[in-house]
Amino acid sequence: MNAGSGHSDTNKTQTIIREVLDSAGRRHELLLAEKGSDIPGLARRAVELAKAQDGIVVAAGGDGTINAVAQAALGCGQPFAVLPQGTFNYFGREHGISQDTRIATEALLTATPQPVQVGLVNDRLFLVNASLGLYPQLLEDREAFKQRFGRSRLIAAVAGLVSVLRNRRQLSIEIEAEGQTRKLRTPTLFVGNNALQFKQIGIAEGAALAHDHLVAIAPKPVSTLAMIGLMLRGAFGRLGEADQVISVALQKLTVRPHRRSRRRSYKVAMDGEVTRLPVPLVFCVSPTPLLLMVPLTPATEDNAA
Repeated sequence: MNAGSGHSDTNKTQTIIREVLDSAGRRHELLLAEKGSDIPGLARRAVELAKAQDGIVVAAGGDGTINAVAQAALGCGQPFAVLPQGTFNYFGREHGISQDTRIATEALLTATPQPVQVGLVNDRLFLVNASLGLYPQLLEDREAFKQRFGRSRLIAAVAGLVSVLRNRRQLSIEIEAEGQTRKLRTPTLFVGNNALQFKQIGIAEGAALAHDHLVAIAPKPVSTLAMIGLMLRGAFGRLGEADQVISVALQKLTVRPHRRSRRRSYKVAMDGEVTRLPVPLVFCVSPTPLLLMVPLTPATEDNAA
């Protein structure tokens, strides 16, 4: 759990988790990260403890925290669980896990482990999506807005609008999928692994995720006004109706810069965290699923959202 903020909400969350587990007589150890960079090391420590005591590894936090802990837990042989604390919580909502800490912790007491699909890009895990181009810039702008104005979906939307207005660059890439190679110019390439997210923005190919596929989305080069229009379509669940958007289900996607480019890396956003990865970028379904603790009774959308 990332406790670096020191806010009372963090203390309240810790108290609730401890109360529920103590009342149920469940042994537990809460590893607190004072800053985000501490999380990968603590995640590895949590995996070691879970192996030694035949326990489960739990990530309490937003998308970045959950991603870092899942990266350590993937393939470790011990179950993984989440107590969502973020803004959108697509991963938790997809699997019926409430954002309410008390409800989620109580549900964890009777949850059962189930294998769930995760994506990889250059062997780095993503649970919800991974992207390059405009979207990583949008996330960086969104984080700056959150630091200044607070965390909410409205702030996230405003940050996205500002990113579109400021960024007019296009990616010039070559993509290889299903044995075919094509050149592509696009403001952003988005590869997703979350059916709920695709349903909300109106991309029908999201159904293919149930069949060991990922889904890639790339808008064609458009004006700033048209890009804002695409964002509005997505907000109203109608992005798949737009002629300017390419969407396809695939098992593996390789991305390289255009042959004339000397680019050796790209900024890639994975579940809300931005990092730089070397080319080529290889997106695929992980051959090893994540063993997720899923509630016996899924949370309602009101509790999960």
